[in-house]
Amino acid sequence: MADTKARILHATGELFRRQGYTGTGLKQIVAEAGAPFGSIYHFFPGGKQQLAAEVIRSSGRAYQDLVVALLDASPDPVVAIETSFAAAAETLVATGYADACPIATVALEVASTDETLRAATAEVFAGWVDAGTDRFVRWGFATPDARRLAIALITSLEGAFLLCRAARSTEALDAAAGAVVAAVRAAQQT
Repeated sequence: MADTKARILHATGELFRRQGYTGTGLKQIVAEAGAPFGSIYHFFPGGKQQLAAEVIRSSGRAYQDLVVALLDASPDPVVAIETSFAAAAETLVATGYADACPIATVALEVASTDETLRAATAEVFAGWVDAGTDRFVRWGFATPDARRLAIALITSLEGAFLLCRAARSTEALDAAAGAVVAAVRAAQQT
């Protein structure tokens, strides 16, 4: 049973990345997960909204772990940031610009219309800012600078994803990486 729930969560996260919340139907989710339709309501009695909130939180943790691992790969914040943005660009190209962040995709669609999902996305983004702040503090930045840099990193990455998907080009990720690196270097000088 836990395997079925995990397959549903995984399939939903992948579908949200590619086509968003409103573009993803329950029948498509169970077909992608290879699960019977009734299993949605068995595991998620609140239906699509409950499923989406859980996917947002679990995908958010997975993305946070990925970004933290990329940032932890180098003791030099500039190298770590350049490597992280390059990895994001490689993923976008490899997926034909179809797979981006499911958290941002859902937040853009429903933040003003669904309080439950808005709160779930806000919770995830706050966790990312906290994790990024911790990483920058470990690199030696004062907490206010570390928080500002973490927010700049996340917003630059998420904004660049939007432009890259629309343009089918990684130019925005390259520019965003350069801007974040410049902010890091400026903060190192203070």
